[in-house]
Parts: sequence; structure tokens; C-alpha cells
Amino acid sequence: MSPVRKVLIAMGDIKLAHSVFAMPFAILGAFLVEPRSDGQIAWGTLAKMLVLVVLCMVFARNWAMLFNRVADAKIDAANPRTARRAFASGALRLRDGYVLLGLNAIAFMIGCALFGVLFGNWWPSILGVPVLVWIAFYSLTKRFTWLCHVFLGGALAASPLAATIAVNPELLAETASVFWIAGMVLCWVAGFDVIYALQDLDYDRSVGLSSMPAKFGWRGALWVSRGLHALAIVCLVMALRVDDRLGVLFTVAIGLVALLLIWEHALLVQRGKAGIPMAFFTLNGVVSIVLGLAGCLEIAIS
Repeated sequence: MSPVRKVLIAMGDIKLAHSVFAMPFAILGAFLVEPRSDGQIAWGTLAKMLVLVVLCMVFARNWAMLFNRVADAKIDAANPRTARRAFASGALRLRDGYVLLGLNAIAFMIGCALFGVLFGNWWPSILGVPVLVWIAFYSLTKRFTWLCHVFLGGALAASPLAATIAVNPELLAETASVFWIAGMVLCWVAGFDVIYALQDLDYDRSVGLSSMPAKFGWRGALWVSRGLHALAIVCLVMALRVDDRLGVLFTVAIGLVALLLIWEHALLVQRGKAGIPMAFFTLNGVVSIVLGLAGCLEIAIS
């Protein structure tokens, strides 16, 4: 098999399109501390930084998802739902996974270094390896804690914080809204990952893997998910309150997100497991785009 074919199989397996869950929040984090010149946004500088932010996000996510597939190859192979994944099925060898992991880690670190070379900010290079370790750690947590979903939320919550540090680290401590946005991402992602894990409730229990559905059952896990999504809305309201640049558009976006999350949970009540694809993939993709777009537009016109 050619190297290009292997890459295409791997990228198809980790679903690059699912970057939509975290990418808008990384871009929003960059906008929240955007560089300015004479009181105006320095669009030329910001555009270059955003290109690097997007590239680093893609390579970091590739790394985390490939680590997940490689680490869980045996677990996935024994689970009927995941047995067709590339490494679980043998379509790709683990050696291919190690090579791809190395390439994505190197590409990510190069992107981090470019912030130092081009903008004199070496914090991304300093924090690059710890970030890679953190976002990969989630894949191991299901082996020992039902809080694994919270760890996944924490991995994605790093995206707005990391983008802020990469674009303007001096403003991080002064921009409280970034931390509330990160808190929202943590609760929101953990909540919809609990929903996703409902698909494997019986399998996880049978092999001793930890998850909230395995711990609390279908109904208990759904209540935990609802609570996490309610906290996500609270975090958004707090971000709105602490940042004067966020106003009408962001308020409307919060309302739309609340409705989308209510719809998500209503789908699960009405359709059960059959509602998970719509609830997990489609509605949550819309949530991230709506919030990211509304926040960036308001900052751009403020």
C-alpha cells in the first residue's frame, strides 16, 4: 500500500471533519486577544496567526485521534461497533500509526516554533509537548475512571486557551472570557461524549471499561449529560457578562445554543439510540459554529 493511501485511510478513520467541534473555539480564543495597531485590529498579523492556529489545531487533533486509535486497537477490535476501524481491522498496521503519530507531532511542533520565529512568542514551543501529552491522555482514562468524558472535555477546552497563548500571551490573565469559554467547551464536550458513550454501554460493562453510561446506566448518564450542558450555558452567560465586547450577537447565539441542546436531549428521549448520530454529530457541529462565528463577528466590529 502506498504512503498516500495509508494517509487517506487514517484521515478517513479519524474523521478530520470533526475538527469543527474545537476549531471555532480556537479561532474565537485568538480573536479575544487579537493584536491591535493604533486601536484597530492588525488584520494582516492576525491572519498569519490564524493560519498557524488552524494548522496546529489540525496536527494536534490528528495526533490525539491517532493515539486513540492505536492505543485502543485491541479494544476496538473486540467491539462490534468499532471493529472496522483502520487499526482494529488490520487495514493499517500499528507501525503505520506510530509513523503517522510522529509526523503529526513534528508538524505540530514546527507550527508552534513558527510563532517564535515570526512573532517572537516562544510559549507555544515551550508548552507544545505538554499539550500533546494532555490531549492524548484522555484515551487512557476509560481504563480507570468513569470521569473519562471530563478528560476529553478538558482536552478540547485547551483549544481556546492555547490559541490565546499563541496569539497574545500577555493578555491571557486579563481576558476572563477565555476561561469561561474554555469552561463551556469542557462541560459541553463532556456532555455530548457521555451521549456518544451510550452506544457502548453494554460492551463497556462486559469488558470492565469505565464510562458514565456503564456506571450510571442509560437514564443516569443522560441526566449527567443534561447537567453538564446546563453548566455549559452558565459558562457562556458568564463569558458574556465579563467581556463588554460580547453583546447582542453572542446573546442570540447563547439562546440558539440552548435550544439546540434542548433539541439534542429531546431527540434522545424520543428516538433512543437511533437519535445519537443526529444529536452527537450534526447538532453539536452547529453549536460550535454558531458560537465561534457570533463571538468573532462581535469582536471584529467592536
